[in-house]
Amino acid sequence: MSQIEEADLESQVTVLRGVGAERAAQLARLEIRTVHDLLRHRPRGYEDRTRIRRIAELQEGELAVVSGRVAAQGIKRWRGGSRSVFELVLDDGTGRLHCCWWDQPYHEGRYPVGSELIVCGKPRLRRPWTVDHPDVEVVEPEEEGAVSAHVHRWVPVYPLTEGMGQRWLRGLIWRTLERFGPLIQEPKPAFDLGDLPDRAAAIRQLHFPESPAQGETARQRLALDEFLALQHDLQQRRRRLQENARGIPCAGDNRLMRPFLRCLGFALTDAQTRVLREIRLGLGGRWPMRRLLQGDVGSGKTVVAGAAALMAIESGCDVALMAPTEILAEQHALTFRRWLEPLGLRVELRTHSAKPVEAVQGGPPGPGLCIGTHALLESGFSPPNLGLVIIDEQHRFGVAQRERLVRKGRYPHLLVMTATPIPRTLGLTVYGDLDVSILDAAPPSRGTVKTFVRSAERLPKVWAFVRQQLAAGRQAYVVYPRVEEQDLKTGLKAVTAEQARLREALAPHPVALLHGRLPTPEKDEVMAAFREGRVKVLMATSVIEVGIDVPNATVMVVENAERYGLAQLHQLRGRIGRGGHTGHCILVAAARTREARRRLEVLARTTDGFRIAEEDLRLRGPGELLGQSQSGLPRFRFGDLAADLDLVQRARALVQSQAARSPHVFHPPGGRTAGDTHGSPNAGQKRNTAPDR
Repeated sequence: MSQIEEADLESQVTVLRGVGAERAAQLARLEIRTVHDLLRHRPRGYEDRTRIRRIAELQEGELAVVSGRVAAQGIKRWRGGSRSVFELVLDDGTGRLHCCWWDQPYHEGRYPVGSELIVCGKPRLRRPWTVDHPDVEVVEPEEEGAVSAHVHRWVPVYPLTEGMGQRWLRGLIWRTLERFGPLIQEPKPAFDLGDLPDRAAAIRQLHFPESPAQGETARQRLALDEFLALQHDLQQRRRRLQENARGIPCAGDNRLMRPFLRCLGFALTDAQTRVLREIRLGLGGRWPMRRLLQGDVGSGKTVVAGAAALMAIESGCDVALMAPTEILAEQHALTFRRWLEPLGLRVELRTHSAKPVEAVQGGPPGPGLCIGTHALLESGFSPPNLGLVIIDEQHRFGVAQRERLVRKGRYPHLLVMTATPIPRTLGLTVYGDLDVSILDAAPPSRGTVKTFVRSAERLPKVWAFVRQQLAAGRQAYVVYPRVEEQDLKTGLKAVTAEQARLREALAPHPVALLHGRLPTPEKDEVMAAFREGRVKVLMATSVIEVGIDVPNATVMVVENAERYGLAQLHQLRGRIGRGGHTGHCILVAAARTREARRRLEVLARTTDGFRIAEEDLRLRGPGELLGQSQSGLPRFRFGDLAADLDLVQRARALVQSQAARSPHVFHPPGGRTAGDTHGSPNAGQKRNTAPDR
C-alpha cells in the first residue's frame, strides 16, 4: 500500500461527502474519527428487508417492512395540549397502515402527504392495521446504488448517537465502501484463513451481508485479525525479554526447603508438588521466569509461594511479595513469619500504614522476604539483590504496576498468582505472555461447602440457623456491600449501619466489625480476636475476600448478593469450609430478574471455580470481570472473549508458527495493535452500587 493510500484510509472523516464539522462531532462521540474507524463501526444487528410486505399480507405482531405513500397525516391533542398523538396513513395500493407516535409532536411536518416511506414495525389489527412508534425512513430521490443500501436486503442496524439516523449512517458507510474499499489490503505475512473471507470482503460483508450468518463469518475474520495482533504483541514481549535478559539462578539447594516442609504439619498435594517442580525449572532456566499460578479457592497457593520464595532465598536473593490490600498483606506477613522466622529468615511488612521498622537492618542477615502493597512500588523500596517477585491477586494490578515492581531488580523472576480461576480465552490473551501452572486439586482436609439462595424476607430464619451454628462452637462471617452509605430505596446495606441490628439478632455471641477504612492496629486486633475465637461473628465488607484463613469459620451470609460478580462471591465463599466441618454459604439477594436468579443459582449448583469463571465471563464480559484499566485488556471491536476461544487458539498457533520461522516479519493487521488499546472513558471506574472494601 502506498503512502498516499495509507493516508487516505487514515484520513479524517471530514474528507467524506456530507460530513461537516457537526457530523464529524457526532461521529466522534461514537469514537469514529477516521475513514478506517468508520469502516470498522460494527453493526449491532441486521434487519430483514429482503422482502417488502404488502399491507394486505400483514400478520398480527409479526415484524414487517412496508413501503407506500403518505395518504394523510395530522396530530391530535388533548388535556390542554399536554398529551398528543401524531398519526399518518400509509397506502400501498393493497391497504392502509396507520402509524402512531404518542406524545412526540415533533414528528409533525416530517412526513408530508405524498412522500414515500419505508416503515418497519410490528402491526396490530385495530381496524385498520396500526403500528405504534415504527422505524421510518423517507425514500428520497438519489442514485440507484445508494437506494440498494436500504431496501431489498439484510440491512445493518448501527449504534447511534443523538442527532444521527440509521439511514444517514448506512448511506455514508455504503458510499465509503465504494470509494475506499479497494484500498483495504491483507496484512502480511499471509496466514491460512481456511474458509474465512479476505479482509476487504469481510468488511463489506460485515456491513451489507447476504444473510446474518455471512455477517457473523465476517465478524469472525475481523476478530481473528485482532487476536493475531494481540498474540503478536505478546510474542514480541517474550522475545524482547529473552534478547535482553538472562535468568538469575534461583533454583535453590533445598537446605531451607527440607526443614520448611517437615514443619508444615501437612503433606503437599500432588498438584502442589507438580507446580513446584515447574517453578524450580523456571527459576533455574536460561531466561527470567514469567509464570502465572492459578488455582481454585483453598487449593494451597500460599504454600507454593512460600516454597518458591525459599528457593530464591537459598540462592542468595531477596524476594518481594505484593498484595492488593493491607489486610491481605498483613495476613501474608503473619503466615510467612510463622513459617520462615524459625528458619532464621527475615520477613518484612511494608504498607502505607505500616512502614518498615528502623531496626530491620539489625535483624537476621542475608536475603529475606518483603511483603507489601502498592508501597513496594515507591522509590524507598530498593532491595539489594531482588531475585523473585510474587504478585498475589494479579488481576487487581495493572500491567504497568507489575512492570514497575519487576524493574526494582535486574530482570528478577516473576510469579503472579490468582485465586480467581481464569477463563481459557483470558488466559490466552491477557496472560498470554506467561507460562501457566494450575493447582487443580484441594488439600484433603477441606470440608464441603453448601450454598443457598434466600430472599430478604427469610432473614429471621437465616439468623436462627446462624445462632445454631454458633451454639455448636462454630464461627461466622456476615458480608455487606457498603461501609457506611446505605440506600433505603434499593435496599443496599452498609456494614456500619447494620451492626446494632445484627448484634441484637445474634446475641449473646460476640460480634466485631472489619472493613478497609479501619486503622491498621484496630484491624489487627479484630482479626486476632476472630482467629482466637474471642469473636464469634465477623461483620465485614468484601475486604475479607482473599487471604483470611480461620478453619473454625463455617458460615457465611452475604447480604445484597446480587451486587457481586460470581467470581467475587466464589472467593468470599472460599473463606469457609477450610477445616474439617461442613460450610454453609447463604446468599441473601433481591434477585428480581430471571438473569439475576440464574447467576446466583450457578453458585448453588457448583463449587467449581473454573465453571463459575466461564459463566461470569459470559454474563459480565471481560472488561467488567477483570477491569480493563486494571488488566491491560484491549477493547476489541469484533472479538468476543466469551465466545471466541477457537479463534484465540487459532491466532496463538498461527503467530507462534510464524514467529518460529521469521520473528521480525509479522506486522499487526491493518497497521494497528489489537482492537483499540485505549479503554472507554469509564473503564475501570467504580459504579455507585459497587461493593465497598
